[in-house]
Amino acid sequence: MTLVNTDYISGKELETLGLVKGSTIQSKNIGKDILQAFKSMVGGELRAYNEMMNEARALATKRMVEEAESLGADAVVNIRYASSSIMQNAAEVIAYGTAVKYRA
Repeated sequence: MTLVNTDYISGKELETLGLVKGSTIQSKNIGKDILQAFKSMVGGELRAYNEMMNEARALATKRMVEEAESLGADAVVNIRYASSSIMQNAAEVIAYGTAVKYRA
């Protein structure tokens, strides 16, 4: 499965199948939340939250690809990511794009 953030793939003619998306809502456990709260007081990278967001993006991408595969897609173009806070210390990540099939 080819994944790109452009609306084309060089050398390929594309047939649009439709919008596909994947999402997840993630949070860290209370122990990590407390440690990250202390870290935010002194500054620096909040590694536990960085890891959480990387895991969330990977899972959202996987779910988007699964939806594209169910449509028979060869690729997903124009991929975008968005995130939002759902509640304190929990975030939603969504990956979305256009599923396409290569024309012969």
